[in-house]
Amino acid sequence: MPIKNRFAEMHEEVTAWRRDIHAHPEILFETHRTAALVAEKLREFGCDEVVEGIGRTGVVGVIRGKSDGSGKVVGLRADMDALPMTEETGLDYASENEGAMHACGHDGHTAMLLGTAKYLSETRNFDGTAVMIFQPAEEGGGGGKEMCDDGMMDRWGIQEVYGMHNWPGRPVGEFSIRSGPFFAATDLLEIEFEGLGGHAAKPHETVDTTVMASHAVTALQSIVSRNADPVDRIVVSITSFETSSNAFNVIPQKVQLLGTVRTMSAEMRDLAEKRVNEICTGIAATFGGTAKVDYKRNYPVMVNHDDQTEFARDVARSVSGDCDEAPLVMGGEDFAFMLEERPGAYILIGNGDTAMVHHPKYNFNDEAIPAGCSWLAGIVEQRMPAA
Repeated sequence: MPIKNRFAEMHEEVTAWRRDIHAHPEILFETHRTAALVAEKLREFGCDEVVEGIGRTGVVGVIRGKSDGSGKVVGLRADMDALPMTEETGLDYASENEGAMHACGHDGHTAMLLGTAKYLSETRNFDGTAVMIFQPAEEGGGGGKEMCDDGMMDRWGIQEVYGMHNWPGRPVGEFSIRSGPFFAATDLLEIEFEGLGGHAAKPHETVDTTVMASHAVTALQSIVSRNADPVDRIVVSITSFETSSNAFNVIPQKVQLLGTVRTMSAEMRDLAEKRVNEICTGIAATFGGTAKVDYKRNYPVMVNHDDQTEFARDVARSVSGDCDEAPLVMGGEDFAFMLEERPGAYILIGNGDTAMVHHPKYNFNDEAIPAGCSWLAGIVEQRMPAA
């Protein structure tokens, strides 16, 4: 695989950083140790500017090329946070923080961007400014939005922004990407049904919330099967069903449902929200109860920009020789917020035959590091070639 020789030389060092981060996972915005490590390394590398506390615990490092006559500014982003899970890998460097685990490979993303920052600080073989973005709270906290809301894009004049995620099941170090909608909008549901609780032997004297909620769980799938255009993408999943009583002989007063809706377009997102409300309130009324629906719009659809996607694909081909067309992904990604602010692209890099992300036995594949670093550095050097 044609990777940059410097990254082959740095492979062991970057791997050590990655495994240290893996052993000390931090959740959401609590990435204090990770952020401090990142800031320390960036200063050690000789970055021209290092700023902490962007988006609460985010870190930004600025590297200026041999010349900045082009006036171009390109951002590279990595996420730093872990998941609230218990690790089951048995690795020598497994999580030392109970109930936290790097089960999505953000430790690898952070390490690869650090390796890229070290290389770019050494070589500076580009005309412009490279901005290294280390983001907290991708896993549900919206850290990307927080960094944008802190004025990151304007403060450093970022014109384009690029990101990467590892992908189990693809050959190690090989890339895939697609233009347009890529990752889904991820909305959250909290639905509370209220009726009249009572004795299970006298259901006729109650307004049974378990019946209401059970009908709703089934009926909500009609949004997918009967409201959505069959060629459009939508997922409705109810993931929790909790009653106000856990007794065998009590019909509960209240039932709460939790779930998620995934869509690939603004129109489908609007339709889903409308129908969730109509279905739940209608079913509750039919059985003589009420329903409160809290439909929370979370991450928007992540949309890759056409020109930047083709450029990112060309860089990937220069590293690995090819870059496949990626599938649509119904998972969410808060890099979407950065792509709403600036044109850019997000790419997948193969993690090999490993457990899937968010699995207790997942581990980032360190063999992907040289290719990932080469792509990140290539984005800077080829987008802002030295005069």
